[in-house]
Amino acid sequence: MLYKIKFSKTIIGLAFLSSIWILYILRLFMQLDLKYQMFAGLGMIIVFYLFYSYINAFTRKAIFIFNQRLDNLPIEMVVGGTTGLLIGIIVAVLSSFPLSLMGKIGAYISIVFSFSAVYLGLKIGLRKAREVYRLFPFDEKLEIKNITQAEQAKVLDTSAIIDGRIYDVCISKFLQGPLIVPHFVIDELQHIADSSDHIRRNKGRRGLELLTKMQKHADIKIDIIDVTEPGILEEKEVDSKLIKLCKHLNASIITNDYNLNKVAELQGITVLNINELTNAVKVIVYPGETMHIAIIKEGKEIGQGVGYLEDGTMVVVEDAQGEIGKDLEVLVTSFFQTAAGRMIFTRKVREDSRVVAPQLLDMQEVNLYG
Repeated sequence: MLYKIKFSKTIIGLAFLSSIWILYILRLFMQLDLKYQMFAGLGMIIVFYLFYSYINAFTRKAIFIFNQRLDNLPIEMVVGGTTGLLIGIIVAVLSSFPLSLMGKIGAYISIVFSFSAVYLGLKIGLRKAREVYRLFPFDEKLEIKNITQAEQAKVLDTSAIIDGRIYDVCISKFLQGPLIVPHFVIDELQHIADSSDHIRRNKGRRGLELLTKMQKHADIKIDIIDVTEPGILEEKEVDSKLIKLCKHLNASIITNDYNLNKVAELQGITVLNINELTNAVKVIVYPGETMHIAIIKEGKEIGQGVGYLEDGTMVVVEDAQGEIGKDLEVLVTSFFQTAAGRMIFTRKVREDSRVVAPQLLDMQEVNLYG
């Protein structure tokens, strides 16, 4: 196997000059033959070359680590630390003059106080970076690396944007923290809006219009970010990119996609599902209660009629197949909670049933989900 050795002309030059300088010093104190001088010079060139190569590699690595940490340093820390350092220097300068009037001991106190003021200014500026940063009239744009954990960010999925209910949820002020929409989600929406299928095309356009509407609303904090992380961009699927982005930002995800919901939960990401929220805030009914329902179609079983509440909950009414188009008073007998939502089973209220209706209050809820 052949190894390609790379030599640096700069390092060779430094090693050669260092060797000549050492040989010159040795000749002042020792009398060496020309042969020994050549061997000593060659050995010193090799030693100095290895030494300078190590120093060069160490310096490059240190600079790389410094630049990497500097890139990961939030702008709040830079502004806060710089402000604190400047304030500490100003305090040290202003206090040095009165302390110098105390004589020799005042000079020592002035030095100690100056170092203490500069250190405390820098320390306080770093610890209170966010508070200091807010004092400046900067344009607070959301950066991918500057998202704090105090207000957990929430990444919007394509399905949640197309669904449209996220706008009403935001208006209700139940969501805290910024909403994030990465550019690859907008690209997917645009791709859907350009589809030849008119249904998909309408969904994509509705999603883009909703984003524009949310951006214009003063009470909704939504930011569109450009993801540049190589580990995220190398993923081909949008769902994989969303999961990696949420991990990178320590953010939760808002979605209506069942598969993405389950995968994100397995990855330890907090999932906010609009469908689950809708089911949680639906009207609660109990066996024995009565309600009015409009029968709009036949049920699956013989004799059943089906109606819907205002929130979309399906109500199945026994012996109401011939009552389509009528508004009936019904009595709740039971209800089922499924993955698709809640189904309420009822029967028509009769005159004689009003007396025995309280007996139904002992019936238990049947829960098929969870």
